[in-house]
Amino acid sequence: QVQLVESGGGLVQPGGSLRLSCAASGFTLDYYAIGWFRQAPGKEREGVSCISSSDGTTYYADSVKGRFTISRDNAKNTVYLQMNSLKPEDTAVYYCATDFSKLYCSDQSADFGSWGQGTQVTVSS
Repeated sequence: QVQLVESGGGLVQPGGSLRLSCAASGFTLDYYAIGWFRQAPGKEREGVSCISSSDGTTYYADSVKGRFTISRDNAKNTVYLQMNSLKPEDTAVYYCATDFSKLYCSDQSADFGSWGQGTQVTVSS
């Protein structure tokens, strides 16, 4: 069984931090690129960050650059998204995704075929 499971979401105040986890089972995560996406109510799903399998190249959307950090722990078969200095506009359901043919990052959701169930992040005072 191949699965991606997100966790770590919750309610935080503006300026706070959360660390999201994307745990893989049924495959070795370090062979594939892993992307983080988010979708707010009434909005399109957008790419947030990505880490490649080959050389560790990372991608960050301009809106999160300098605040979010993506990392990979191969021993735990898990990818993390550290989110600092959170803003109300970061509120969304966050998803991790991969594709078994993908080695390099993309910010397009259509390039990813396997998705987790999502975890809710709410930033509010």
